[in-house]
Amino acid sequence: MKNLLQIAMGEIGVKEVSGPDANPQILKYARDCQINDYTSDEVAWCSLFINWVALKSGLERTKNLTARSWLNAGIPVINAEPGDIVVFWRESRESWKGHVGVFLGCSTDGTRIYCLGGNQGNQVSITAYTADQVLGYRRLRSVKETKFSKKTLKRGDTGKEVRALQDALKQLGFNSGTSDGIFGPKTERTLKDFQATSGSISINGIFDASTREFLVEVLKAKI
Repeated sequence: MKNLLQIAMGEIGVKEVSGPDANPQILKYARDCQINDYTSDEVAWCSLFINWVALKSGLERTKNLTARSWLNAGIPVINAEPGDIVVFWRESRESWKGHVGVFLGCSTDGTRIYCLGGNQGNQVSITAYTADQVLGYRRLRSVKETKFSKKTLKRGDTGKEVRALQDALKQLGFNSGTSDGIFGPKTERTLKDFQATSGSISINGIFDASTREFLVEVLKAKI
């Protein structure tokens, strides 16, 4: 399955249709998400778009058209990575209005946040927003059971199995950095932090059978 960022990138250019008609792709977002009362792309659809890409990538959703509803989804993160969700206030921090998109990065001086989202200039696009409008970042969790191979992983290993481990640790709030498929010192340290939450498995930084069983158990409890 493609990840959220890949799916969102594939929709760049989807644009509202002016007048009484609506872009059928935007209406499809609503149908796929079972938001049946959405019939016009004149209605704000940034949250609809994020619900759709989350659905297609097997991640949790808010099932809500309000942008700020995403502040109740996933786990809060401070050091956001590309593919995390970013929520902005709009018009006033004290209002209910906002905007939500996929975080891509920030400007060198940190004053602008680059965001991939729907309803940005009436289309799916990449746009920069001011950093002082950020309400928070969220990392969405998988709604499906994560399956791992039975391979033991340790520092120095590489590949998709390592990437799956890194993604799973981040879904639980253990920041192993970018999921690059490289089992380096940061992944080892983060895995030890996770192992220490068990109280019964070895804190050795090795993804062995007992650690794998414990990780699957914890992930199941979060679904």
